[in-house]
Amino acid sequence: MNTIFERHSYRGKYLPEPVPRADLTRIMEAGLAAPSGCNKQTTALIGVDDPAMLSEIYAIMGQPFCATAPAVICVLTKRVVAYKDGWGNERCYGVQDYSAAIENMLLEIVALGYQSCWIEGHVTDADEQGKRIAALLGVPEEYALICVLPVGKAAEPVKLVRKRPFADRAWFNGFGKD
Repeated sequence: MNTIFERHSYRGKYLPEPVPRADLTRIMEAGLAAPSGCNKQTTALIGVDDPAMLSEIYAIMGQPFCATAPAVICVLTKRVVAYKDGWGNERCYGVQDYSAAIENMLLEIVALGYQSCWIEGHVTDADEQGKRIAALLGVPEEYALICVLPVGKAAEPVKLVRKRPFADRAWFNGFGKD
C-alpha cells in the first residue's frame, strides 16, 4: 500500500544517472506479470536506454518534461479477439491488458526508487507520435505503440496531488450510501 500511495505522475527533470538494465528488466517483468483478458497477452514492451535512440524518441515527442529521462519503456498493444459473444460481437481486452501492465510498471518504478509518468495522449493523438516512434523502433504493423513511460531518478521534488476523500468516491451497498 505504501508504494501505491507514494506513486504520483512525475513531470520534472531527471538526474543524468543511467537506469541499470537489471532494473529496467524488473520493471518490464512487472508489466508482463499483469492480468490479461482471457490470457491473450496482448501487451508487449520495448525498453530503451541507448542515448542516441532516446534523443530521437524525445525529438518526436517534443515533451520537455520527459526529455531528460535516462530510459523509457514503450508499451505496445496488439488487437486480439478474446472471444465472440452470443450476438457475434468481438470482445478484445487490449486496453485493459496494457492498462494493468502500465500500472504494475509504475508501481515497480516507484518501488525501485525511480519516477515516471504515463504518457499516452500525446502518443496516440492525431499527430501520430506513436506511429513515428514505432517506425523508429522497428515495431511490426500488427502492434500499436500506445504509451511511453520515462524512467529515472527525480531531480526535483515530486509534486503531490490532493485526492478527494474516500467518502466522496467510494461506498458500500449502493451509490452514495454508508
